[in-house]
Amino acid sequence: MIRFLEQLIARFWNRVRSRHREARRESGSLQLGWRVTDGAVTVRAIFLVASLLLIASDAAAVDPFEFEVYPYQTVGKGLAEFESLNSFVPSGHRNGDAGTSSGDFASHAMYRTAFEFTYGLTDHMEGAAYLNLAHPNADSFQYAGSKFRLRGSLFEQGELPVDFGWYLELDWHRTPQFDHSQLELELKPIIEKDFGRFEIDLNPIFEKAILLGPDKNKGLEFGYAAGIYYNWMRSISPGLEFYGSIGLIDDNDPLAQQQHYIFPVVKGSLPGGIEYSLGPGIGLTRGSDRIITKFNLELEHFIGSLF
Repeated sequence: MIRFLEQLIARFWNRVRSRHREARRESGSLQLGWRVTDGAVTVRAIFLVASLLLIASDAAAVDPFEFEVYPYQTVGKGLAEFESLNSFVPSGHRNGDAGTSSGDFASHAMYRTAFEFTYGLTDHMEGAAYLNLAHPNADSFQYAGSKFRLRGSLFEQGELPVDFGWYLELDWHRTPQFDHSQLELELKPIIEKDFGRFEIDLNPIFEKAILLGPDKNKGLEFGYAAGIYYNWMRSISPGLEFYGSIGLIDDNDPLAQQQHYIFPVVKGSLPGGIEYSLGPGIGLTRGSDRIITKFNLELEHFIGSLF
């Protein structure tokens, strides 16, 4: 299955590459660099890839178990990554199904943690599994759900003016305590562009409840995760991250009910190869929790090729 997916993506992008080169020759820009024709080819490619994936996927898109913006680069083949994703809501909603809560428990004073194991299947594709746990106010840790995903990169980094990747995830939630949709499918195109020391990452998010639950017949929900970082030093780099959801694409929630957050963050590497990302999140609408804090830790280790 992994080899088939990689071959399918490679065939598609080889065709895009061929069309891209033909267009550059026709426009006379092969030696002169990136011009309008090149951009048009790339835009068409983006829309085609998104269409192919959305056919397979067709909900709030703010995932409180994973305040993380994905860059273009995947982990290398044979590398294992262990990650702990943590968030706490010191000031949230006191009723269930509000703010970052999609179930019966209130978001206020909610502590969530996700344990993630990621493995590099190839140099351009990784697979991951998550265990989600939550600690509602004055209660013990409880199992909240599991997630499984594939993520890949397209082309070599820097080959195009903008780097593109893809992300496909299946979410299983414990209902109705933590979510009213038991099974969801999520797609994230991954877009990255560097400007000197500045790095911009964009993750548009498309979600669809499938097979089970009251929302299975509803359409696509749209959300986003994005980040802008200044790569100052390896040990410490500041940035801003943005997360949000507008609800269904064809029937947006009123702005006051939507969720939108901004996180001033600091990230970097600690001794021992441990990477971190932390910061407070500020809700920008009434539908958002007022304050959220995030603290993520990850460690990579080479364990060798399993396939």
